[in-house]
Amino acid sequence: MPETPGPIRVLLADDQDLLRGSLRLLVDSTPGLVAVGEAGTGTEAVELARRRCPDVVLMDVRMPGLDGIEATRRICAESTAVKVLILTTFDLDEYVYAGLRAGAGGFLLKNTPPADLLAAIRVIAAGEGLLAPSVTRRLIAEFARTTPATLAGPRRDASLDGLTGREREVLTLVARGLSNQEIAAALHVSTATVKTHIGHLIAKLGARDRAQLVIAAYEGGLVSVTSRRP
Repeated sequence: MPETPGPIRVLLADDQDLLRGSLRLLVDSTPGLVAVGEAGTGTEAVELARRRCPDVVLMDVRMPGLDGIEATRRICAESTAVKVLILTTFDLDEYVYAGLRAGAGGFLLKNTPPADLLAAIRVIAAGEGLLAPSVTRRLIAEFARTTPATLAGPRRDASLDGLTGREREVLTLVARGLSNQEIAAALHVSTATVKTHIGHLIAKLGARDRAQLVIAAYEGGLVSVTSRRP
C-alpha cells in the first residue's frame, strides 16, 4: 500500500506575537497541516528553517534585524525543498518583486481570509507558484511602478535563447497574467499541453515556480511593462 503523506509542516515568521499565535492556532486546527515553529526575526526564521525542515514558511517582510526578504533569500539558497509564502500588507507591495526574486513562491495580503490562506499553503507546498492571474497583474503593475528604467526597458537574456517559439509564446502569456486555461484557449491547445510547456520553462530557466517565470520574462526583455494585460 502507498504511504500516506504526512502533514504539511509550516514555519511561522512574524515579529507580532499575537499574529503568530493566531496563525499557529489556524494551522494546527486544520487537518493535514502542522506548525513546526515560530520565529520573531529573520535570523530566527533562517535558523529554524534549517533545523525544522518545514515544507512552507509563512514569512513577514518587516522584522527586526534580518528582514523577511533577506531571510527568504538565505532559506531558498540553502534548500529547494523549503517553500516560502510571503505575507504582506497593502503598503508593502514594493517588496513583492524583491521577495519573488529572492525565491519566494508567492505572496498574500495579511487580510486574506483564513480559508484562502490555508489553500495557499497547500498550493505552495505542492511546488506551484501562488500567482493567480489577478495577483500576477498586481505584480506587473508594481513592477512598472518601482522598477528602474534601465531594468524595465528591453533587455535580452541569454537564458531565453534555448526556448522554442511555442515556449516563448507560453512564457509571454504567463507574464501577462493569463491562467493556464486562458493560455490554452489563446494558443488553441489543451490545458495539459500548457502545463507541460510551463514545466519545461521552469526546468530550462532554472526557476522555482511560475512566479519566477514572470520575472524571467521581464528581465529577459520578452515582455515590457507597457505590454502588460489591462
